[in-house]
Amino acid sequence: MKKPTITKECGRYFLTDRIREEVNFYLTPQSQGEMPPPVQKSAPSDATVIHLPGRDSWDIPACDLQSAIANRQSHRKFSGDALTLNELSFLLWATQGVRKVLHEAAVLRTIPSAGCRHPFETYLAVLRVEGLELGIYRYLPLDNALAFLKSVPDLQAHLAAATHGQSFAGQAAVTFIWTAIPARTEWRYAEASYKIMAVDAGHVCQNLYLACEAIKSGTCAIAAYNQTLADELVDVDGDEEFVVYIAPVGKVIS
Repeated sequence: MKKPTITKECGRYFLTDRIREEVNFYLTPQSQGEMPPPVQKSAPSDATVIHLPGRDSWDIPACDLQSAIANRQSHRKFSGDALTLNELSFLLWATQGVRKVLHEAAVLRTIPSAGCRHPFETYLAVLRVEGLELGIYRYLPLDNALAFLKSVPDLQAHLAAATHGQSFAGQAAVTFIWTAIPARTEWRYAEASYKIMAVDAGHVCQNLYLACEAIKSGTCAIAAYNQTLADELVDVDGDEEFVVYIAPVGKVIS
């Protein structure tokens, strides 16, 4: 990815919506009749696919929303306890779960996304989840499944290095690593896509914070990371797909 010139004016302009006035929406890929990018990356042909328990089999306790909002906070210290597969399935459903497939260009999920574009893929660095081998996985929301991608020796150290030495990333039970596939949003919004995707990322991570409250766990969003190391950890090219947000999750020390 070519490094642009960054200025204060450029950064502040990004946070406005003036770009929308400059985009010719009659020339977007959608308006030109192009097919949308797939709403989910397919699993690699050699990947082991693990189907997750569905909502009807969870044993997740009810959680009052008002209490979850009031108690939500960032946690950087975790116990050594593992998450159950039910708990992980619940967290994935809360952050990217599919409610309904409308058609090839629109899938309703548990979080909002501009134009129903949902540009993110969820990767997991699993350290302590019952029934799962240590390594890197990718969530397949349309299938409610995980694709096991690879084992990583000394995964804890790799996570700490990828987050500029924030060691708690490697001490969590599982670290959520979200990548963006910009083409999904660009298909509809062209150059107006980028602020939209940044806003969408916030929707995803806040749902993770709130869902953690239901399972007596915690998280801490990480936006300061080494782009190259993070992209290499989940094997993305850094251009058509790249890491945008990281959130370690673990049982909270009482």
